[in-house]
Amino acid sequence: MKALILAGGTGSRLRPITHSIAKQLIPVANKPVIEFGIEAILETGISDFGIIVGDARSEIESHLGDGSKWGASFTYIPQSAPLGLAHAVKTARPYLRDEKFIMYLGDNLIKGGVKELVDDFRKGQCDASILLTKAPNPEQFGVAELQGDRVVRLEEKPKNPKSDLALVGVYLFTPIVFDAIETLQPSFRGEYEITDAIQTLINWNKRVRYEIVTGWWKDTGTVQAMLEANRLILQTMSHKQSGTITNSRIQGEVSIGTGSHLINSVVIGPAIIGQNCKIENCTIGPFAAVGSECRITGIEASDSIVMNGCELRGHGLHLTSSLLGRNVSLQAEGAPKRTMNLVLGDNSSLTVS
Repeated sequence: MKALILAGGTGSRLRPITHSIAKQLIPVANKPVIEFGIEAILETGISDFGIIVGDARSEIESHLGDGSKWGASFTYIPQSAPLGLAHAVKTARPYLRDEKFIMYLGDNLIKGGVKELVDDFRKGQCDASILLTKAPNPEQFGVAELQGDRVVRLEEKPKNPKSDLALVGVYLFTPIVFDAIETLQPSFRGEYEITDAIQTLINWNKRVRYEIVTGWWKDTGTVQAMLEANRLILQTMSHKQSGTITNSRIQGEVSIGTGSHLINSVVIGPAIIGQNCKIENCTIGPFAAVGSECRITGIEASDSIVMNGCELRGHGLHLTSSLLGRNVSLQAEGAPKRTMNLVLGDNSSLTVS
């Protein structure tokens, strides 16, 4: 059995961050989102990965490499244009061949992993297996209608959803899905929808199995969803402390990377600080993730993601619900006390007065 991870999306809802970083590489609790999916699939025993890539191919390939870091093998598969999930699967057919496979959207996070789902699919006789979750906004996703233990209808982003059960970004297929995809026409969005392919299997009386997610699931396609995922991961991850702590206080579950130095600061967990950071006269957390090689002085930061190499200076400035790209420079010396919500792309420079 193989894995297919989709990492070709442009991340338009995460601008300006995604002007210079692939959305699948944005860190949640200091780990790129796509790595959570890779690790979840590795737990199933699958080690052959096809990774669908688009314009950000070089960045993703440079970061992930050939898979040997994880004891796996990665094959990069360019998608000619963002024409939908079913088109991505069709593009990967020469790689997947006649094997069963799991398809995982590279910007999704699922609590508890996918091992049980994959194990059941390997042993079972179904042609497709999907994950569903109750969503407050099902019109933004693919939506499933059920009758008893059967999936009877799927619809992509319906204006009037027939249920509140949204498709989670994990799918399992046998090779018959390729036959279904060959019959598709573009949807109203101009894309070849995987929901239409699964609906075709249902119409052909093929067995489509479903499970309802009991834990949490996050599609990290927006800033707010990224921050929510950061909160969830920080609460559930294992924490450890290295570095040097001088006249500082740690409260709750906190990770501090090697080479980092806390001076006259308070860190309130859950929170994480990467390697080789200098944090002075600050209050960090709760729910803050600070990347490596950061220099932060006089700042309060909570419920935020600060990526590698940032330099933040200011007294009386409280950052919250913020997402700062790599190497951001933020100066707030002499500014009045204020709370700010910022989204700044890589190498941005902002002075607050």
